[in-house]
Amino acid sequence: MATGRTHRPATRSRGIPEATVARLPLYLRALTALSERSVPTVSSEELAAAAGVNSAKLRKDFSYLGSYGTRGVGYDVEYLVYQISRELGLTQDWPVVIVGIGNLGAALANYGGFASRGFRVAALIDADPAMAGKPVAGMPVQHTDDLEKIITDNGVSIGVIATPAGAAQQVCDRLVAAGVTSILNFAPTVLTVPDGVDVRKVDLSIELQILAFHEQRKAGEEGAGDGAAAPAAAQEHRKGPDGDVPAVMPA
Repeated sequence: MATGRTHRPATRSRGIPEATVARLPLYLRALTALSERSVPTVSSEELAAAAGVNSAKLRKDFSYLGSYGTRGVGYDVEYLVYQISRELGLTQDWPVVIVGIGNLGAALANYGGFASRGFRVAALIDADPAMAGKPVAGMPVQHTDDLEKIITDNGVSIGVIATPAGAAQQVCDRLVAAGVTSILNFAPTVLTVPDGVDVRKVDLSIELQILAFHEQRKAGEEGAGDGAAAPAAAQEHRKGPDGDVPAVMPA
């Protein structure tokens, strides 16, 4: 079976836009669910709804794959699963190393979805000597001293960083120097990498902060409907160096 070291996905060479590439996993997830239910075909409207996009955008995305469906029939589910999997590089083996086996790293190691999506966790690596040899998700944790050898021996080109922020850049530098060209970063920091290395950042705290922003806006909109008391509050005054000033100043 081919490894990630010698084969790269075809998406860039075929000129598929990055925005389309980002949506392909959404389509694949929806299609896989249909396949598991033995659904043979699906319309663009049905698939778009399942993937959370509009149907016009879906049809445009699929045109980059050379897949246009059949009028009155829709798209062949199994063929689309294969086609998107091929474009994403999931029809081959991608060995992955996870560096940093704390709570998050251990949770990632135990995630069962990697293998079914074309990713094989080749090694779990941690800097803590006490972790060395400890089994996590059925695999012994290895020490960071052996990082370069592990990458070379397993032909790894994808690394997952789940370390504390302070250690992430050093780990990243070692991964890149050893030949890793794609990094999934869970550490709460921005990594600096050379050209030719792709980094995807996952920051749960940022996502929560964005949700908090939307919650605050929703609360503000609800409060705006109860605006009878607002004018009275706005009329409250207090003494300032230049005379009376409103108690509530505009932002």
